[in-house]
Amino acid sequence: MSNTPDELRYTKEHEWVQELGKNRLRIGITDFAQSALGDVVYIALPKLNDELKKDQVCGEVESTKSVSEIYSPMTGRVLQVNESLDQRPELINGDPYGEGWIFDMEITEPQEMESLLSATLYRELLS
Repeated sequence: MSNTPDELRYTKEHEWVQELGKNRLRIGITDFAQSALGDVVYIALPKLNDELKKDQVCGEVESTKSVSEIYSPMTGRVLQVNESLDQRPELINGDPYGEGWIFDMEITEPQEMESLLSATLYRELLS
């Protein structure tokens, strides 16, 4: 079974969401997603200050097996991207919930949090 931290929220597209503070989130892809992708060789990050809509494609992860799109889990603006991934995309494989985070965003529609899955519901989705 993949690693699914209880304190995070999840999307059906296998992104995780961590609350960093009021209306500020950190986003990455789940352990399940990185495992399914295989060795990550490249990541296209969203751009700083991009205005994203919930479920909008905002980047992609390329592995030796396939290319997978990254979807914004919420509506808001990109505040920071993990530039370490430009040189070391394999951080996503080694530490998807830590050093392999993808971007931080400031959300403008906090009610959208209700559509995210709890760890329990995400685990059910995977089973």
